[in-house]
Amino acid sequence: MKQVYLKVLSNEKLTDSVCKMVLWGDQSAIERPGQFVNIALDGLFLRRPISVCDTNDKELTIIYKVVGKGTEQLSRMKGGEILDILSGLGNGYFTDLSGDKPLLIGGGVGVPPMYKLCKELLKEGKKPTVILGFNTKAEIFYESEFKALNVNVLVATADGSYGIKGFVTDAIKDVEEYSYVYTCGPEPMLKAVYNATTTSGQYSFEERMGCGFGACMGCTCKTKYGNKRICKDGPVLVKEEIIW
Repeated sequence: MKQVYLKVLSNEKLTDSVCKMVLWGDQSAIERPGQFVNIALDGLFLRRPISVCDTNDKELTIIYKVVGKGTEQLSRMKGGEILDILSGLGNGYFTDLSGDKPLLIGGGVGVPPMYKLCKELLKEGKKPTVILGFNTKAEIFYESEFKALNVNVLVATADGSYGIKGFVTDAIKDVEEYSYVYTCGPEPMLKAVYNATTTSGQYSFEERMGCGFGACMGCTCKTKYGNKRICKDGPVLVKEEIIW
């Protein structure tokens, strides 16, 4: 963990409720995909945890959904403003278990961490397949960015307005072979992926956080190997340790 002060380079809408922000500054604390940052905002007691979408030299890309006061305030920030950030939080995804054909599954705002993970797996010579899940066509983002990486991308919408009609589990049926699963999204989706897949995998969980670095114990959950703090021991848990 490292406290850094990052400058906003850009802040734009991707959909009606989802925004993309690019920040500039020290990214040395971010060691692997699946980690997150915790952002301080004026007038709000708790920082806001946001997953890392991508890093490039000194640039950090985050994608967030406007759902409350914190993210609404974040969406109004302009280029040149400075954010106080705790960087490099969480354990992130480990790529050494992926095998040659990993399957990456992101649902809604669980999509962003899949992007950096996909790039890392490609660097290692792996051949990932990506499934993106949304409620409707209007909510889709980052499909073209994943396709630009020259990977197989499947998109599922719950209402059938684009791509495969149904959920990410319906799209899994169209994947002939995969060696491992990486996923991030709402808990009902994670549980469905858990039941629908046949290999081991790594699951990134969302949880309400206080401190974001393991001190307050507010995000503790039970696993088969004892209690773990989602902010520090997670947010990524291995399939075999998850208790539903």
